[in-house]
Amino acid sequence: MNTDKRWKALGESLVNYSLEMKPGEKLMIAMYETESYPLALAAYEACIKAGGYPQIQFMSEALKHAVLKYGNEDQISWVPEIEKYGMEWADCYLALRGAFNLNECFDIPADKVAKYQKAMGTISGLRWKETRWALVRVPNERFAQQANVSYEYMMDMFFNACSIDWPAHVEQWQKVADILDKGKHLHLKSKGTDFSFDYEGKKWIVSDNKTNIPDGEINVSPIWDTVKGVVTFDFPATIGGKVIHNLKLTFENGIVSDVQADDNVDFVKSIIASDEGSNRIGEFAFGTNPYVNVCTTDILIDEKIFGTVHMALGRPYDNAYYSSIHWDIIKDMRNGGTVEIDGKVIYKDGKFLI
Repeated sequence: MNTDKRWKALGESLVNYSLEMKPGEKLMIAMYETESYPLALAAYEACIKAGGYPQIQFMSEALKHAVLKYGNEDQISWVPEIEKYGMEWADCYLALRGAFNLNECFDIPADKVAKYQKAMGTISGLRWKETRWALVRVPNERFAQQANVSYEYMMDMFFNACSIDWPAHVEQWQKVADILDKGKHLHLKSKGTDFSFDYEGKKWIVSDNKTNIPDGEINVSPIWDTVKGVVTFDFPATIGGKVIHNLKLTFENGIVSDVQADDNVDFVKSIIASDEGSNRIGEFAFGTNPYVNVCTTDILIDEKIFGTVHMALGRPYDNAYYSSIHWDIIKDMRNGGTVEIDGKVIYKDGKFLI
């Protein structure tokens, strides 16, 4: 078993800082893949010490593949009752998402994966509604290979990104958010991208390692029906075990009107057809974590890269409408591009100018 003492420190931070657990509260720990066990144990111990009542459930991409390969339509669309009850039972929810083989579901038709994602989206929606929650992407050897770096580099990047001086960085990012709050209209431009939306009356939120860990972003929920234009994504997009390269989305009147990509186009179309809100932009954000600096083809890590922006299709954080999905897709701005607020350039080549 991995005995790195940094797991214990992170487990205590998740329970006491991120979730702010109180004596008598109940914690559901979703342990994805066996490699996340050291952190699951650390969080379990921290919860007990905090006077809480933890439960652990095990989940895996291989188990998901089994349902998709051998299950009938009812089984694939099934919303697991125990998981659903867990969201109602728990005061807090902690997902420890271990890295997995992105090609695990290579032999599964896109429509099956989309149906499964929609069912799991029901659980995700309950998590947002019923619990105080946090998600952690737990790296491993496979994750390092995915990012084309050594395991040691990946682990150091992860722990450094999780343990920065959060109050100091949040204070700095809040100053940026306060300036953004004074604007009304955002315009993103780069090669293959000309995208805009209004956000008057919406607040920019600074993420502070409470929910998505490692954290580091400044986000807003756009006025969804003002979204228009074209966005080309440099990083691979991924959802439901599928990877989409060179994704290009066109928006008209707030909804996706065209999808282009090198692969899995039909799958993307099926995902954004999940419900009425799944083809809208629910979030736009700037990645701000100074220690996250390589693309891992993993949403929870890549969306925090300093010098990137990301946007999420589906459910917005301000609950302006409902969707069963919240799919973050990342765009690298470090090689060129600008963001204008009310016609003034405030962000260029991955750096704020304010």
